Amino acid sequence: MSASQRYRSRLQDNRNVWLNGKRVQDIARHPAFQASLLDLQDHPDTKDELTFLTPDSGVAAHLAFLVPYSKEDLKRKERAYQIWSDATFGMMSRLSDYSRSLLTGWYARRHRLGGKDDQFAQKIERYYEISRDQDWLSTTALHDPQIDRTKLSSEFDDPYTHLRIVRETEDGIIVRGAKMIATGAPYFDEIFVYPFHRRSQGDERYASMFAVSVSTPGVHLVCRESFASDQEQDHPLSSQFEEMDAVVIFDDALIPWERVFIKEDPEAVWTMRQDPVVTALSQQPTVVRLLSKLEFIAAIGHELAKTIGADRFLHVQEKLGELIIQVETIKSLLLYAHDQAQPTVDGVWIPAVEPLTTARNLGSRYYPRAIEILQQIGAGGFIQVPSSLSELSGPIGTFVERYYRGTETSAEQRIKLFKLAWDLIGSSFASRHELYERFYSGDPVRSYAIQYANYDKDPLVEQVWQLAKSNTRRESS
Repeated sequence: MSASQRYRSRLQDNRNVWLNGKRVQDIARHPAFQASLLDLQDHPDTKDELTFLTPDSGVAAHLAFLVPYSKEDLKRKERAYQIWSDATFGMMSRLSDYSRSLLTGWYARRHRLGGKDDQFAQKIERYYEISRDQDWLSTTALHDPQIDRTKLSSEFDDPYTHLRIVRETEDGIIVRGAKMIATGAPYFDEIFVYPFHRRSQGDERYASMFAVSVSTPGVHLVCRESFASDQEQDHPLSSQFEEMDAVVIFDDALIPWERVFIKEDPEAVWTMRQDPVVTALSQQPTVVRLLSKLEFIAAIGHELAKTIGADRFLHVQEKLGELIIQVETIKSLLLYAHDQAQPTVDGVWIPAVEPLTTARNLGSRYYPRAIEILQQIGAGGFIQVPSSLSELSGPIGTFVERYYRGTETSAEQRIKLFKLAWDLIGSSFASRHELYERFYSGDPVRSYAIQYANYDKDPLVEQVWQLAKSNTRRESS
């Protein structure tokens, strides 16, 4: 049985997925959830670049699960991320490589994380091996519902407005509340749940970390409106690469003890969130995906301008140059992160965190700007597109051929290109992507401020004070 077949068989597990007011009965066949890249893991051209043989079980596991013990291991992981990202033009942001990399980081650092729980290492090790060998797809649900952001979790009248433990049993913890945004959760196997931001000591009850199976009784996934199109010719991106987002509601769901990694320990959760190995390994795939996405946009921008003859104008060339600068900047940061990779005291090799963090932060501003540039290049041409490509073969086909052609392209080619670009900049699918790129790694203002606060500024300012002291000595002499 192929990886894709095994995956689809796992979806028949009676999970509670809600869309348009109804419970989805057959998630594997529902048109809003059609997406799979797993066949690439079995394809002879890509299998060796996507998988590695585990030393203990001999399973061909995805390289996201590989603990890197050399620079070459890091490069192999990066190549695996690139294959999946390029296959979707960077448009699918949660292909499970991010959450799998989180898990791999926890596993690599299992003896240094977990706080007061002396069973953390054992639990993580067992869960990691099962996830790796079963090829589980996973995602995260880290944020609280936006009800009243002026209040701490413990300040709500209903203590279960945000997710917390109701009670403990012999089998595990019973949890109630909600988390957002679990991208891909309706058609994945597992969800990692913990608070994204640091909890105060008064909010200990809301500072737990666990993994939950999507099919767990009492777990409900409430989907947003689907942006998937069933018209591939007219909507080439949203018909193939729509990924669903969902709010996860826990209605007294039982989480077994072996899946409870940290219980009501804000410092342990925050230490895990800030761990350099976990951070570096999980940021690597997100930057690889960003690069694929920006390369795709740069290519579309170039073709848009060329198709209508606008590439000859200086102000358009400047905008196209900006797209290239975006690509080369992220590419350079990724290369630098790999070049500056170092082993930790545990022997685990990690890419340099600072350039990866820089790339992620730039992405929150690069992507909206890249979309704006496409809008400016195509301008009114995005409105000069027939409702369907079928117009070419209809009664007014000769008119369409005459008035919709490009500088050196046929009407069909030009229409297809502009429909592709519109799917990227103007559709509901496009709006979701812009929102996602702005905020998927948190509030960009906070992210920039955190990078400033954490940055080692001493080497920068040292030369300033050396110069100041030198001037003082010269004045006194």
